[in-house]
Amino acid sequence: MTTKKSFVHLSPYDPLWELRFNQEKEMITQAIGPSLIGIEHIGSTSVKGLDAKPIIDLLVGVKDLEDVLSLIEPLKKIAYVYVHKPELTDRRFFRKGELQRGTCHLHICEFESSEWNNKLLFRNYLRTFPKVAEEYRDLKKELAALYQFDRPKYTQEKEPFIKEIVRRAKKQDE
Repeated sequence: MTTKKSFVHLSPYDPLWELRFNQEKEMITQAIGPSLIGIEHIGSTSVKGLDAKPIIDLLVGVKDLEDVLSLIEPLKKIAYVYVHKPELTDRRFFRKGELQRGTCHLHICEFESSEWNNKLLFRNYLRTFPKVAEEYRDLKKELAALYQFDRPKYTQEKEPFIKEIVRRAKKQDE
């Protein structure tokens, strides 16, 4: 049995990523309507000038995470597939596109939960402090070279940096 190996490929920032986010936002809003409280563009594609895996990350806020089961079918109609990840206790994950070749990742969590707030704190900090965004870009390039064929490890190795930036952002908000 052959499995597709995950692959890390970073692309230079593309201004079309923002357009793509807006298109997806519109489709998701139409698909799930009143269940949606907020929707944000997150991840590296949401930070101008930052290299990224060319996957649009969207964050959707809902009132209650238990409501997500009722969103599986409407999201399926616009090509989002629910990916059960038992390790994710504070959000649910959907993918658009083939396995290991997704074009969009949809993260659904409770609106204004710590998951919601931390993802936005990280994005906003990188947008506000270009030098920190450059540090993150350099780290990502280094990790992509080291873990080109091991996407889970690439993601895991970025975590300390992300946690430190969220910590700084929270301290700044005090």
